[in-house]
Amino acid sequence: MTADNTYYRPIVQSDPVRPADAVSLAGGRYWFDRAECLQRGGSHGLISAGQVPAELLERLCSPRRPVGAQSLDRARLMGIVNVTPDSFSDGGQFHRSGDAIAQARQLAASGADILDIGGESTRPGATVVPADEEIARIQPVIEALVGTVDAPISVDTRKADVGRVALACGASMLNDVSALSYDPQMIEIARSSGAPICLMHAQGDPETMQDHPHYDDVVLDVYDYLEKRVAFAEANGVSRDRIIVDPGIGFGKTLDHNLRLLNNISLFHGLGCAILLGASRKRFIGTIGDAPNAADRAPGSIAVALAAVAQGVQIVRVHDVEQTRQALALFHAVTGQN
Repeated sequence: MTADNTYYRPIVQSDPVRPADAVSLAGGRYWFDRAECLQRGGSHGLISAGQVPAELLERLCSPRRPVGAQSLDRARLMGIVNVTPDSFSDGGQFHRSGDAIAQARQLAASGADILDIGGESTRPGATVVPADEEIARIQPVIEALVGTVDAPISVDTRKADVGRVALACGASMLNDVSALSYDPQMIEIARSSGAPICLMHAQGDPETMQDHPHYDDVVLDVYDYLEKRVAFAEANGVSRDRIIVDPGIGFGKTLDHNLRLLNNISLFHGLGCAILLGASRKRFIGTIGDAPNAADRAPGSIAVALAAVAQGVQIVRVHDVEQTRQALALFHAVTGQN
């Protein structure tokens, strides 16, 4: 957003033949030569990339910082490992440390670029897990993985004590679904560690977030929230190039909210941060795709992932790594992105 309350959504392209006035998106393989101007009253049409305000254009074009050794000039897959008894899709399958370790190694072998280890479910209706219990779930898993898999380890937590232990064990990324708003000590962990951190939007907490979520304009409201949280992190010593943003699909959103965010996800490149999408196996995919069982939603999840990658999303958080990797390889091949 700029001083006149205008937002600029790049119209992302991947065709190998690009106009002379096109600019590269986030230092990666995609480009744009037009952007949509948005205000609270609606769309104001398209302008050329050169008409985008200079500061915002720099944010849109600047390369994103790697996560560990993984550059973000192309889409990366984050494999999900839920060390929980109650996650919505695979709760209980990997609750025991040995099962979680085996699953993480399998995901890494299948092509996961990053592994996201979590010990607290944040599904709708989930209750808070005490920090010591969350630590007991994830610590042995992270310790077993560090040095034995090539993928960097992310810890999916909103608690500073958990993040501190995970980083001490060798994790190299924080993934906070509360965007640093749950635990006031988390910002210090992020600042002092130097680790990249993902800030996610959620309306409400997991226990209540699906109780009648409401927005004036879901796309712009989520953008404004993340812009404020990025500014908060920067003001407290976390540089923008270490921040990843996640619009929080399914976290206090209806089906229509989710679709509007996905349709306009390229807007979030304007924050100057890498974008992470976590939509894998979520309820809206089952509703649209007639798949009531979460385990049957891989095809729909892959479709959503590819649509997001086509808009330049850098990290896709998925359960079905092997299938998504294959789909992404074909997508890149047929769009000339190899």
